[in-house]
Amino acid sequence: MSVARAHVRAWQAAYRGLMPEDGLDGLRPEDRARRYDFASLDPARPKTLVAVEAGTVLGFATTSPARDEDAAGQGELCALYVDPEWWGRGVGRALASAARSELYRFGFRRAVLWVVAGNARARRFYRNDGWTPDELHRDQRLLSCTVHTVRYSRALESP
Repeated sequence: MSVARAHVRAWQAAYRGLMPEDGLDGLRPEDRARRYDFASLDPARPKTLVAVEAGTVLGFATTSPARDEDAAGQGELCALYVDPEWWGRGVGRALASAARSELYRFGFRRAVLWVVAGNARARRFYRNDGWTPDELHRDQRLLSCTVHTVRYSRALESP
């Protein structure tokens, strides 16, 4: 439940002004908790890595094989969220690095991720982490609204 709580708090902070207020305010950790897989060793299934300090969940990253047909054979960083209380302290960088290492360990040499186009903080973070937009855009329905997203990609190196 702690991972779900960090997830909800991150969404509420990161997407404020980009998604409907009532949708963000209505997010509940209980509804998100069943989305994470912490134990699977199957590279075909999503896997969630968690950053913890002194028993407190700081954030998480979820990886899987890429879901886009044109990215077959690549990995995907499906989610990377840090509790806003821990923003700017290196937790996101550590999670991104661990996620890239995990994808590489499972045999992927390239990876993709999707980011909300209006999320300037996330886009800057991923650019600083070596990801580049690959010119693929799509609209997604999130919290009862249409959100414009852009795909980023990068090569993965041996950890």
